[in-house]
Order: sequence, then C-alpha cells, then structure tokens
Amino acid sequence: MTAHALIHVGLKQLGIAGDDARDLYERVTGARSLRAMTPPQHQAVVDELHRLGFKRSSRSGSAKRATGPYAGKLQALWIAGYNLGVVRDKTDAAMIAFLKRQTDLDHHRFLREAADANRAIDALKLWIRRATGNDGLFRKDRSLPDLYNDFRFQIVLHIWSELIKRNAAPAGTLTAWLIQTIGNMPTELTAKQWIAAQNRLGKLLREVKK
Repeated sequence: MTAHALIHVGLKQLGIAGDDARDLYERVTGARSLRAMTPPQHQAVVDELHRLGFKRSSRSGSAKRATGPYAGKLQALWIAGYNLGVVRDKTDAAMIAFLKRQTDLDHHRFLREAADANRAIDALKLWIRRATGNDGLFRKDRSLPDLYNDFRFQIVLHIWSELIKRNAAPAGTLTAWLIQTIGNMPTELTAKQWIAAQNRLGKLLREVKK
C-alpha cells in the first residue's frame, strides 16, 4: 500500500477528518493538501499517524478491543457519536486512538483508573457536543421533564432533528416512529429498545449524509 493510501486508512482509523486532517498535514509538512506534498512528505504524515496511534493490521479480525472497568461507558459514548454522525470509525481501536490523542493518556489508564476515565469521558462528551453543534447533549436540566434528561433520548432526538433537516424523517413524529418501529412510547422504552432506536436512526442518518 502506498503512503498516500496509508494516510487515508490512518485518518479513518484515528477519526481525523476535514480541517483537523489539514491542520495535521500543515503541522508536519507545511502543506495543507496531499496533492501539494512530495512522496517523502507523505511518508512523514504516515509516521505522524503511527505516532498518534495508527496501527496497520493485515487481518480485520485482529482489531483491538477495549477492556477494563470503564470500557463500556466509553464504548457507549463512542457508538453514540457514530450514530450521531460525527464518528466515522466505530471500532474500539479508533476510540482508543482518539482518546489517547485528546487526553495524552495511555489507554490502560483511561480504561481502568477512575480519575483518568472521567477525564476521557468528559473529553469525549465535549467533542461530541462541539462536533454536533448541540451543547445540550449529555447534560441535565432540572427544569425539564425526566425524559429530556435521559441521555439516550437526547441522542435519539438529535438524530431525529438532523433527519428532519434533510427531509428524511421516517415518520410524522418521533413518538409515532418509536411506537410503530420499536414498539413502545419514549417513556416506556427498555435499554435494548433505546439501543435499537439509536442504531436504526443512526444508520438512516449516515445513509442520507453520504
């Protein structure tokens, strides 16, 4: 695989895109596009991606899985970002690389140490808020009904609003869709049903954003 191709693989694995990718190019080579670079500069970018956590694997089954007391919460947030349309690569390897870049912490620390895990969780929540433009995600407001303080509902509601903007909402209202498709009212959804709702709507949002 050429250095040029490896850059695209590395960027996807690390969850780097758009201006973040161009800023990385400029920091390493002085150029903001791959076309403007020489082959040695392409290799310099590959080397930097490796430094940031990019791992080239010859087997898809060898993907790194996150383990530890706090892995589940971080994975849930990462998948939420995927369904919200701001995370491109939903793998644990991409999550670990992203959090390592954001926190400067080794993954063994933020997956196993409470203080470091909280730091990583807060960093991921902040990034998702910024990436979606929704500062209300993962926040609680006592003046609102309990449902609106449920992070799962906040995620589903944001995805629904994005689908409405694109004229792609699959029903007249979110409540109607949840009843027809998931089988319950928003206030009665089980944990599994919330996951199903997020995954279905997230898939639809990714399709319309292509």
